Formats: sequence, C-alpha cells, structure tokens
Amino acid sequence: MVHIDVSYEGQLRCRATHEPSGNQLHTDAPVDNHGRGETFSPTDLVATGLGTCIVTIMGIYANKHDLDLGEMTVSIDKEMDGPPRHISKLTVTVDVPHAFDEKTERALRNAAEGCPVAKSLGPNTEIDLTIRFGQPVS
Repeated sequence: MVHIDVSYEGQLRCRATHEPSGNQLHTDAPVDNHGRGETFSPTDLVATGLGTCIVTIMGIYANKHDLDLGEMTVSIDKEMDGPPRHISKLTVTVDVPHAFDEKTERALRNAAEGCPVAKSLGPNTEIDLTIRFGQPVS
C-alpha cells in the first residue's frame, strides 16, 4: 500500500505528497474547465501515468531478458469528452531507439499492453498504443 496526502490550496489547485518519498507535485484545473492550466491537471496525470507505466513495464521485461532498450521516449495525446467530462482517448506513441527480432518486439508490446494503469482505465477510455522500434532519439 502507498499513502498519498492531498491538500486543496484553493483556486482549483492541489498539492499531493507521496508519503514514502516525501516528493510533492501540484495540479491545476485546465483552462477549459475553469482553471489556470499552469501545471498538470488530474487527467493529465492519468495520461502521464499511462505513458510512464508502459515504458516502466517494458523496462522491467527488458531487465529480466538482458535487453538494452536505450532511452525510450513517449508522446501522449489526451482527448476529453462529455458530459460527463471524462478522458475519451489516450494516444500513446513509444519510440525505442533499438530494433529487435520480431519475437522480442512482440513480447515487449505484450508487456506494454499489460501495464497496470492501462488495465485500471475503464471501457470509456480508448487507448491507441503505437510502439516504434529502431527510432533514433531526436
């Protein structure tokens, strides 16, 4: 179990503290939902969680199989819909600088698709995942 404390700071801003580490982050409501949009919104954190989860799970697989994934990058586009307001689609593109044989790339894709964040999102959120191997870091 992980404990997180959240303080509402007013003006649609929150501060979250991750108890195990003491690290903090802030959220702000987006401009299109009455906020200032000066930092991540709560739904931005969901999108970020998905992208970071995917590459973390790929990294775990790679470590177990002694693979070098290099410095992967992730691009995420979040689309909102409603009412009620919800994340309707997350388009995720992962660029892996190294290419592998077909079997290894399929195993890495399967690992990515099994990320816990993706498994935690409901049926109203479409996930469009693309993984491109052999993509140099720009």
